[in-house]
Amino acid sequence: MSNVFPKWTNRLPLIALVGGLVTGACVIAGATYYFTPKYSRVGYQPVQPVSFSHEVHAGQLGMDCRYCHNGVEKSWFSNIPAAETCMRCHTSVLKDDPRLQPIRDAFENKKPVKWVQIHKTPDYVYFNHAVHVNRGVSCVKCHGRVDQMDEVKHAKSLSMAFCLDCHRNPHEQVRPQGEVFNLGWEPGEEWVAEREGAALVNKMKVRTSESCSACHR
Repeated sequence: MSNVFPKWTNRLPLIALVGGLVTGACVIAGATYYFTPKYSRVGYQPVQPVSFSHEVHAGQLGMDCRYCHNGVEKSWFSNIPAAETCMRCHTSVLKDDPRLQPIRDAFENKKPVKWVQIHKTPDYVYFNHAVHVNRGVSCVKCHGRVDQMDEVKHAKSLSMAFCLDCHRNPHEQVRPQGEVFNLGWEPGEEWVAEREGAALVNKMKVRTSESCSACHR
């Protein structure tokens, strides 16, 4: 009596197993890249209600970050400036420019400008801006060179791996306290992270933690 199924069907279990493993590996590899902040967040640049140029204000004019984000050294949250902050200059500078009409309207009606938030950690993550900037971590470490961005975009992934890398090597991330808001600061040739960076870590009493409770509270 002849076989009901041809001989090649004997390889079907092996083919199914190998196919399943390859498919699973592709799915995991895809999820590892496409579902991570490095892909989903980096480059995010929403359209804002007013075309505010950080390159002009922080770059060309050299305005300190703290003029607009004046709570960053005292609060866990880096505040977005109110319309009143903008109008301190723009009552005389470009006072009739139509591009600034949303700012003037918000100021006159005592309502906030509806800026679109770009950098946002998940609700289950706690991040304190004041703790970091007061320990020598510059804005540029997380936000990139915003002083060179016409409109701010999401430059760094801000993933858990990104944060842990900083916590594991704080001596490579800190800078002198007076240079925290100088986004263009670069260490000189004499700067050695294992020496100068480590000395700053000790001086500022930086105590990083890799415990889950440090960020997930």
